[in-house]
Amino acid sequence: MFRLDGRTALVTGGTQGVGAAIATALAQAGCDIVLHGLRDDDACRKTKAACEQFGRRVHTVFCDLAGATDECVSELFKQTTAVTANVTLLVNNAGTFNEKPFLEMDLATFERTLRLNVAAGYFLTQAFARRWIETQTAGRVLFTGSINGELAEPDHTAYDASKGAVRTLVRSLCVSLAPHRIRVNAIAPGLIMTPLTAPVLAHDRDQLEWMKLHTPNCQVPGPDACGPAAVFLLSDEADHIHGQTLYIDGGMSVWQQPDLPASVRGHL
Repeated sequence: MFRLDGRTALVTGGTQGVGAAIATALAQAGCDIVLHGLRDDDACRKTKAACEQFGRRVHTVFCDLAGATDECVSELFKQTTAVTANVTLLVNNAGTFNEKPFLEMDLATFERTLRLNVAAGYFLTQAFARRWIETQTAGRVLFTGSINGELAEPDHTAYDASKGAVRTLVRSLCVSLAPHRIRVNAIAPGLIMTPLTAPVLAHDRDQLEWMKLHTPNCQVPGPDACGPAAVFLLSDEADHIHGQTLYIDGGMSVWQQPDLPASVRGHL
């Protein structure tokens, strides 16, 4: 069960963090990988090697998806189809967290966040969906959303807006593409210890402990927590799952009373 043999996936933002974990998990499940990143750096080479250890073919493609969306998507689609014509899985994972307080937010920062977190995935899905419909291919799309699409944080307005858009976009694309046998779903991580969050939390242990205490399972996992969920949603076993967002957050998004009573804290 949960095998992806014979499939090829494009994973955007796949060279580190959650994207790297997803790419590695897909390779372990038998999937060939097209690994997208900004540049051919140590992180890219490390992830490529991690995928190749499972005997999978791994191609690398590079471009900045936060630029002009039409040009960036066209370039990535061109690079991807040049190395393989067999992409049937698309993982729209690339994202950014360029935040400023709401009263200091500028249009350039806001637009960059929305271009990368929403528009790039939207138009990449369009590009591949057109090809899949033309070739009668049952494609599958997975977006990386966030718990911020459900719960807001102070001064994370642009990021929250973008992830809220992803959550709704997945539902809308489901309605448009399910009749063509194209499935669209999302994962939504909570706090994950990634290369972006780890340095911050390492210097603020109080914040890390606070986050643990406000998560029902009291854990802040690494990116590997997201890989198996991605494999499942892209597998044949999830064939009747359309337009859904699976939260990977230790229960944070469902906790109505996050302030732990002393009786609970005493058992941690």
